[in-house]
Amino acid sequence: MVSVPAHGHVNPSLAVVAELVARGHRVSYVNDPSFREIVESTGADFVPYPTALPLAGDPSGWPEDPVAIQEVFLDDTLAMWPVLLEAFEDDRPDLVLYDIAGFAARALGERLGVPVVQLSSTFVGWEGIEEDLAAVFEAIRNGPGGPEHYRRFADWLAEAGAVQRDVEAFKNRPERAIALVPRALQPNADRVDERRITFVGPCFGDRAHQGQWQRPESAERVLLVSLGSAFTHHPAFYRACIRAFGNLAGWHTVLQIGKHTDPAELGEVPDTVEVHRWVPQLSVLAQADAFVTHAGMGGSSEGLCHAVPMIAVPQAVDQFANADALVGLGVARRLDTEQVTAEALRSALLELVDDPAVAERLRELSAAGRAEGGTARAVELIEAELVQ
Repeated sequence: MVSVPAHGHVNPSLAVVAELVARGHRVSYVNDPSFREIVESTGADFVPYPTALPLAGDPSGWPEDPVAIQEVFLDDTLAMWPVLLEAFEDDRPDLVLYDIAGFAARALGERLGVPVVQLSSTFVGWEGIEEDLAAVFEAIRNGPGGPEHYRRFADWLAEAGAVQRDVEAFKNRPERAIALVPRALQPNADRVDERRITFVGPCFGDRAHQGQWQRPESAERVLLVSLGSAFTHHPAFYRACIRAFGNLAGWHTVLQIGKHTDPAELGEVPDTVEVHRWVPQLSVLAQADAFVTHAGMGGSSEGLCHAVPMIAVPQAVDQFANADALVGLGVARRLDTEQVTAEALRSALLELVDDPAVAERLRELSAAGRAEGGTARAVELIEAELVQ
């Protein structure tokens, strides 16, 4: 299994890897040393590589230019490639699993002639995506530095011995993929080639190592507020949440602020708000009545699974599309960062939790997501590839 050092990419695969280990498979998991502990908790053998990506502790290190972003991922691929060759050319795997950014893993599997399966932590490409998002693809292909990026990527594919040499197809069209997300969050789901791609919904495992959260006896309703693990330095947003929910009758708020915000920046915090740098999110969501989220795919999936209405405050990448998908499903309100006020937050919360149609829709979506099979289904599909 190959992934990159970001919680949103690693966490979705952990339960799958743990279950593979439990079934007797030897799993080697490639990632940056900063993820050693969490990977080894699954029972997998850890294989370190020196990432070229800006780590989660430095989100400001990411460029904004779309070609520059692609170059960062290619640099990471080139840093990973010699590690994979040294570790696995003489210890040939029976199957290669890879995250959407683990390009080097696909090349390794093709070079060695073994089955390759992508574990997608977000929505997947659909038939016609390049036409639908023509402006995005054009900006990368022909923007400043774009042609040079494609030549560099193509040269590496040839050198690596990959079977698929078309750069766009190699990056965006896996031969086989398992989507670890609910089908409900997939754009244009009716145009996804389900001969290649199978949705299994979120894969939850034993997260006891993260600790347990206990709902206070005095709490009539519980709200979780979290912007995830990366783009969390938003003290003004947290202060707005405290003003919105801190004195809301009957509500208890669990506020996760991440590692980048100083608690002193929050000002006075009432007893009805507990502040943490990190919380065991699944444990809280299992007891929560609402969720203010950045709408990362992991958080969005977990909110749907636990049938919790959401206020989506997207920050980056796929979060804007996820937020719109949640709104379209009838279970969320979207507030962009510049729209966030205490009044807007409070109004959105009360509208959501007092609407019986929202609750019914969440029950339906939660049941549908769980029926997709989760971890057990993902592992069955992987094992089926092994015996072909």
